[in-house]
Amino acid sequence: MITYRAMYKFLDDGVHAEALDFPGAISCGSDLDEARRMLASALVDMAEAAIASGEALPLPDPSLTCDESDLEEPVHLVLRATHRVAQVPEGAAP
Repeated sequence: MITYRAMYKFLDDGVHAEALDFPGAISCGSDLDEARRMLASALVDMAEAAIASGEALPLPDPSLTCDESDLEEPVHLVLRATHRVAQVPEGAAP
């Protein structure tokens, strides 16, 4: 598990959310609960894309803060290792 720093800004039409120490992990929701779920999903998507392209994940920086945020809290990234097995019929081209 890697813990990043999340910030939330309450707007007239919803809640803006971003991981301050993971560039590009930004989302929004109609309320705080939805913004939290959407940010967690965006964080997983960004991490998986970085790993798939051979990039290192950004290092967490718990000291980061945003003067414009209404709420800041930890957001946890949990990735699971897996393997994929493809069975190719004998004689077929892979």
